[in-house]
Amino acid sequence: MIPLIIGIVVIVAIAMAIAGIYNNLVTLRNRVDNAWQNIDTQLQRRNDLIPNVVETVKGYAAHEQETLDAVTAARTAATSAVTPDEKMAADNVLTGALRQLLMVAEAYPDLKANTNFIQLQATLQETEDKISYARQSYNDCVLNYNNGIQTFPGNIFAGIFQFKPRTGFEAAEAAREAPQVKF
Repeated sequence: MIPLIIGIVVIVAIAMAIAGIYNNLVTLRNRVDNAWQNIDTQLQRRNDLIPNVVETVKGYAAHEQETLDAVTAARTAATSAVTPDEKMAADNVLTGALRQLLMVAEAYPDLKANTNFIQLQATLQETEDKISYARQSYNDCVLNYNNGIQTFPGNIFAGIFQFKPRTGFEAAEAAREAPQVKF
């Protein structure tokens, strides 16, 4: 009778350990998804601001059509991106185009003094700060998730239940691609 009880206790303990590891992996994956949704919300907020910024700049710098078109095209690409990887790539292009637009705006003193432009620029800067924070949070969640599925014993369950690694934002790569101008 005692060996049967010990056997049942061991089986229950193993089952609880398996459930705990699996639940931990699911929790980590859900945190990554939630962190991505936070980024996506801030990207949408920025995408909603861009037409106002473009229209304001257009009123003062209409002959800068190439820059305005680049921002519009980058925004279109960003809003049509579906997967996180596509959105990350489109976001990097859009950030570079916005920086270029704001560099152009520096050449127009009347535009820089425009109250609407100043407010839009401040809101855009606030949104960029929120995006940066959300990216950091996302990268932390991705790191924890990837560690969970790549270390023992989580790697065994990740393979069985097909947990796939995620990619984070490459801050260094984005910084190299975009000119360094503060919003």
